Amino acid sequence: MILITGGLGFIGSHVARALLDLGETCVVTRHRTARLPEFLADEAGGRLLVEPLDVTDEDAFLALGKRHAVTGIVHLAAAGLGGRALDALAQSTQGLFNVLRAAEAWEVPRVGIASTIGVYGGVPGDRLREDAPLSTASPHTIPAAKKAMEILALRAAVEAGFAVVNFRIGAIWGPLGRAASPFFAAPRLVHAAVNGEDPAFPPERTPYAEDGIDMCYAKDCGRAIALLQTAATLRHDTYNVGNGYATTNAEVARAIRAVVPDARLDLPAGHDPAGPGTTVRLDTTRIREDTGYRPRYDLERAVADYVAWLRAGRER
Repeated sequence: MILITGGLGFIGSHVARALLDLGETCVVTRHRTARLPEFLADEAGGRLLVEPLDVTDEDAFLALGKRHAVTGIVHLAAAGLGGRALDALAQSTQGLFNVLRAAEAWEVPRVGIASTIGVYGGVPGDRLREDAPLSTASPHTIPAAKKAMEILALRAAVEAGFAVVNFRIGAIWGPLGRAASPFFAAPRLVHAAVNGEDPAFPPERTPYAEDGIDMCYAKDCGRAIALLQTAATLRHDTYNVGNGYATTNAEVARAIRAVVPDARLDLPAGHDPAGPGTTVRLDTTRIREDTGYRPRYDLERAVADYVAWLRAGRER
């Protein structure tokens, strides 16, 4: 039985679905979100169990092990966007410590921890590899917390006797995701097209046609993490989770217009003059070689699936 913290969240719900599809049973924790996505509803009370949990509460966390025979942990719960950086860092660190204490107490063999493509900020080049030296500086609280968590978890695992696997997750989009992301344009572009609206980006976040990032559809992301968590053996402690190639905003706009022909998606040409001038992609050699993972959703299929999901009103 695999415990997924934040298991009713955006990525967590898709990880749970993928683990169930692989034949696993799951305990998913929820903090603020109580809604069960429709693609998990049929499993509730059977192979999928839901537990309310504040991951910063050590006693409540450890008590889960008295109710469930947990054999693996996927830690996805995180402090939300916004708020004070000090509070977010404190919550993230305390939650991680409780995950690690639980893994040791329950003798769990593998703990998967969500990290982010953001840890590569400042790394030169457009192909990001897991062995690249990382800068100690971070322009945002999220990559700062993730860098620290990677280091702390790997160090703790040395003495505690379990394996830690860090998931450096790319730009994830799709069902249950935010309608707008501060980090890439695709979600806002899709939602605006479905709603018949102008995307209305803030001036400082105007998406230029040739800027892009490694975008991974949520269903592929969930399957990638599930494969890493259940693999018999892994040769590394850190894996990129993405498509392995960059998708430009112009490509996203073309794919949306193929499904929503009247979408208002006029983008400035070229690259953002204030940006780095390059698109970035994650090197996915490690995950491909160790799990056989390949994305199942190309851009066109992903856009069509997301538009259909939104039109069905399933986000409500």
